[in-house]
Amino acid sequence: MSRALVLDTETTGFDPATGDRVLEVAAVELVNLVPTGRFYHQLIDPEREVPEEATKVHGFTWDMLRDKPKFAEIAPAMLEFLGDDPIVAHNAPFDFGFLDAELKKAGHRPLDRARMVDTLVLAKKRFPGLPNSLDALCRRYGIDNSMRTSHNALLDVQLLAQVYLELMGGKQPGLALAARPVASSASSIQLDAAPVARTPRPIVPSEAEIAAHAAFLGKLKEPLWSALLGEEKPAG
Repeated sequence: MSRALVLDTETTGFDPATGDRVLEVAAVELVNLVPTGRFYHQLIDPEREVPEEATKVHGFTWDMLRDKPKFAEIAPAMLEFLGDDPIVAHNAPFDFGFLDAELKKAGHRPLDRARMVDTLVLAKKRFPGLPNSLDALCRRYGIDNSMRTSHNALLDVQLLAQVYLELMGGKQPGLALAARPVASSASSIQLDAAPVARTPRPIVPSEAEIAAHAAFLGKLKEPLWSALLGEEKPAG
C-alpha cells in the first residue's frame, strides 16, 4: 500500500520570515493514487491582520478567523494525519516553508524535506515552457475547476489530487473529486473512491493471423519487428 497526502495552505502573505502566518491547512489522503475519502481541514486564527491583497486571493479576513484555533492548538492533529508519508503540494517549498515556521513556533520539528513531492516541478518537466499553474493544469487535463472562484485550500487539494494522478500517468478507476462544504476540523467524507475490479483479457492471435503477419513481413526489407523479436526474415 502506497499512502500519500495532497496538501495546500492559505496564508496572510508570501514570507513567514516577515511575519506572515498560515490561516488554512487542508490535506486529502491517497492510497495507491486513489482518494480514500479521508481528509484534514482546518481554519486557523493567524493572530494578525490579513492584508487586503491576501483577502482578494482567498477571501478570508482576520475578523472571520478570530474565533478559530491557533496553529499551536491544531498542530498535533495535523501531524498525526500527515504521518510519515510523502506530502504532495503545488510549489511545495512555499507550503513547507510556512508549515515549518509555524511548527517551530509551536515547538515541533520541521517536516522532512525528503517527503516533499512538488507537482509544479513535475509539471515543468512534462510541459516545459508552458503555463503550469493549478488552473492551467486543470484546463490542460480537462478537470472541471469552474467552482474555483477564489483560492480555498480544501478545494485546491481536491483539484490537485486529480492533477497529480494525471502527472503520474493517468486516471485510476473511481477518481471522482467534487467540491465539498468546508469543514472546520479533521474528519472523513466519501469521495467515490472505490476501485473498479477489472478482469485481464489477453489477446492471443490465431495461427492464420500469425501466418498473415509473417507473410507481410516477408515483403519488407529488413523488417524492424523481426529484429526486435529475434526472428529470421520470412522467405518471400
